[in-house]
Parts: sequence; structure tokens; C-alpha cells
Amino acid sequence: MKKIGFGSRCVHDIRKESTTASHTLPIYATSSFDFSSIEQGMAVFTGEEEGHLYSRFGNPTIESVAAKIAALEAYKLDIETYGYLFSSGMNAITTLMLACVKPGQKILTQGNLYGGTTELFNKILQPLGLDPILTNLQDLDQVERLLQQDDSIRMIYFETPANPTLACVDIAALADLGQRYDCLVTADNTFCSPYVQQPFAFGVDFVVHSTTKYINGHGNSTGGAIIGKKGQPGKEEIFMGLKLVGGNSNAWDAWLINNGMKTLELRMERHCANALQIAKYLTEHSQVEQVNYPGLTSHPDHALAKRQMRAFGGMLSFELAGGLEAGKAFMNRLQFCKLAPTMGDVDTLVLHPASMSHLRVPPEVRLANQITDGLVRLSVGIENAEDIIADLDQAIGA
Repeated sequence: MKKIGFGSRCVHDIRKESTTASHTLPIYATSSFDFSSIEQGMAVFTGEEEGHLYSRFGNPTIESVAAKIAALEAYKLDIETYGYLFSSGMNAITTLMLACVKPGQKILTQGNLYGGTTELFNKILQPLGLDPILTNLQDLDQVERLLQQDDSIRMIYFETPANPTLACVDIAALADLGQRYDCLVTADNTFCSPYVQQPFAFGVDFVVHSTTKYINGHGNSTGGAIIGKKGQPGKEEIFMGLKLVGGNSNAWDAWLINNGMKTLELRMERHCANALQIAKYLTEHSQVEQVNYPGLTSHPDHALAKRQMRAFGGMLSFELAGGLEAGKAFMNRLQFCKLAPTMGDVDTLVLHPASMSHLRVPPEVRLANQITDGLVRLSVGIENAEDIIADLDQAIGA
């Protein structure tokens, strides 16, 4: 080895070629990548040769995780998918909208969205000329009338089940309307994960996730993903947004997301089983007025959920007799479950939408979509169901 100075040795790595592959996904904690020659660098920059340039453009750890999420969303489907990983779910949604919807075009969506998404549409995208139209996406006749009347609608965007009311929309019917009226269709699949629901099976164009939630499942990283179908429009525009806006993920968060995904199937089985048991318990409690969980036969969208979901997920919401004051007292008495403004973790998390996730959604929009001041959202964890029920029981009271 050539002798170099002490300071130079501190700076330069000693790299050893190895024939032994890493058992786990390596963390490529580097901002940029070396080239063996200027010719190789030129070939990679021009796209003649595959390779990595700069971690904002692409990184082996990040790309591996994005590819895994894309593969899960396409599992057993006769389609090829691609994925991009972002710093958050909100960044993924923003990048998708900026890539696919242009000024003067519109986004048709629902009023019972995650509050942050509603704020994004109203406060960031609308001033840029990307106008949201809120409607009841369960009313397919109304959706079709809007599409017939306004050919500037470029995107149908929805959550199913919706946050936090757990209302479901017909994915296949909305995808069919999108195709008939030359309108892209995007499903936010965060509430379900690809284990519970695969929107591509029903014809959507894009799927987005906050990977912070069920995909990771352990509450130790933030991230988002856009999954698209290869050969369909949008891929280059999404990559351009990722590259130039700079909302990419990083190798450490990607690695944590990957670790979480290793137990996704096992976790989702337990989340779903626990949620159904707890929903049934809540329906029988004298102090609970309303339970929203699509796995209950009493849920108005139960039949639809059975058609498009493998199970019914780990999310539910409910309203206590006594409204807001009863809900506040309930949350302050919790001892085992946690009060936290997130969902999808292994532990059970409780949130008050009106004062937390949907605080900045106009009250009239909230109330029109059954997001009342007394509504409580429950992200059911994978603990022993008996322990969750015991805490809910003592917190609700007699």
C-alpha cells in the first residue's frame, strides 16, 4: 500500500474487496458515489450506464426498500411496479400532485381525509393553481357528474378506509370512472398496508403510503412512498420532482423501514385480530354510542370492505356518550394505551382528531364528514388484547 501522510490516512478509507455478501441490507451512508473513470462518470450521468451519482438522485439502500414496497403492492398481480421513497408521506403526496397535476387542473377528493392532506390541498396546492374539489366519493353518480361537467379534473385522490371515520369507497368503481374520463386515480393505502389491501388489483394508477405507519410499524423513522405501474405515464415526472425538490428519504430511515417490513405480515395479522375483538367489545359497552370499524357487520361499508380488503385493519374510531367532555376524561384516564399523534405502531395509540390530526380542518368540513368533537381514534397495537380492553374499560368508566 502506498505510504501517505497521517492526515491523508485519516481521510481516505481502506477498502477491502470481499466475496462475502452482507446478510442484512447495508446502510449506504454516503452523499455521493465514486467513479472508476471519467468515462464511467459520463456514461452514468447521461443514462447510458446504470449507476449511482448522488444520494438525492438514488441510493442502494433507499432503492432496495422502495422496490420491496412496490413488490408487496403488486404481489400476485399481473403488473410490474416501481417505487420511490420520500422523507415523509406528506412529501410523497406533494411530489405526486406536482408531478401529475398542472396549474389549472383539479383534484377530486373527499372531505374525510387525513387533516394534513386536506391542509396541503387547501393551503399549498390551491394557491399554486391545483384546485381541490371535495365531494362524497361514495356517491358514484355525483362523481361521474363532476367528471362530465369539468374536464379539468386530472386526479381522483382517496383514502379507504378514511381517516378517522373508517368510511370506505369503491376502489374499482372510482378507477373505472378515472379511466373513462382520462383522470388519474390515487389511493392512499396507509391505513391498510399492502397486506390488508392492494389498490392496484382494482385498477388505480398510483398508491401512496406514509411508511412511518404500518410499513415500518415501530415508530422510529418517518418516510413516504409513491408506487406506480411501469410503462404508465408519470414515472419520469415523479423522479424529476424527487430529484429537484429534494424530498428523498435517507439511508438510515430506509434501513429502519426495511427492518420493520420484515414482520409486516405477522404484525398485521395481530393488529387486525385485536382490532376486531376490541371493536366488538366497544359495541357492547353502555357508554359507547358509535363504533366505526369496517369489520363489524353493522358498519355501513362492511360488504364493500369484504370485497376489497383481506382483513379489516388495525384502525377504529368511536364516540362516547357525553361527547367531547367524556372523550377528554377517557383519554386522561388511560394508563396502558398511549396518547400520541400517529398510528400503526406496535403499541396501542389514542388520538383526538378534532384537537390533533384535524385541528386545522374547518369545523364545517369536519362535522359534514362525521369528524365530531367527541370522536376518538384508536390505533390498536399488537399487545395482548385483554390488556388493551382492561385499560379502555377502566378509562371509559361505568
